[in-house]
Amino acid sequence: MTYCVGMLVDEGLAMIADTRTNAGVDNVSSYRKLHICKTPGERVLAVCTAGNLSATQTALAMVAEGVKLPDSDGAETLETAPTLFRAAQILGHALATVRATLNTPPTPTADGLNVNASMLLGGQIGGGKMGLYLIYGQGNFIECGSDTPYLQIGELKYGKPILDRALRAGTPLSEAVKLGLISFDSTIRSNIAVGPPLDLIIMPRGKLVGMERRIDSEDAYFRDLGRRWSEAMATAHRAMPNPTWLNDAASLQVNAPFG
Repeated sequence: MTYCVGMLVDEGLAMIADTRTNAGVDNVSSYRKLHICKTPGERVLAVCTAGNLSATQTALAMVAEGVKLPDSDGAETLETAPTLFRAAQILGHALATVRATLNTPPTPTADGLNVNASMLLGGQIGGGKMGLYLIYGQGNFIECGSDTPYLQIGELKYGKPILDRALRAGTPLSEAVKLGLISFDSTIRSNIAVGPPLDLIIMPRGKLVGMERRIDSEDAYFRDLGRRWSEAMATAHRAMPNPTWLNDAASLQVNAPFG
């Protein structure tokens, strides 16, 4: 499994993906899950993948070679897509095609496969608006909005509460990156299927460039961030009052007659 998050705020977009692939406790390896397509000054696109590795890699390979959509006269790629919406359609079509091929019913000589896969697509093309999409295995997708300025795929439940509480559309991009990394620290601590190195891309709005970084387990900032977050959590819960009704319950228990 994996964990990927995209955060779309007023200042721009940040996307983070881990690299761990787990096919059992004795078969853990690393594969890049954040894929970049960029032409500086013309387009910058990032694709995060989660789920069945064979399905997502095959879909990306199909897109690189070119996908012909039902309403198209020829094959299209992420490099030729005129809009971000069209890029989402291309990825969705490829993923749905691969998933339909792999989701085969069982036969007397072979087990059936239930392939789950999803993608995040974010970026900007030319003068179009910056956007973020979640693409499902069936090929349909949703767009990120300002009310909830992030999308997640994979093992999302451990990092979601942090983003729900703190991330807003007006959050500065640097702050969004920090929150995203805290959500990864929490996920890594709670789920063995997610782990470093992490891949990160930051795209300031309107500049059509992307700053990329790989964060390994020894990254000084990430280690310090995790330590500070743990200390802050411990300080916060100690500062909160204990349940007042526990005192009442203890008093009733002490004064209760034997019988």
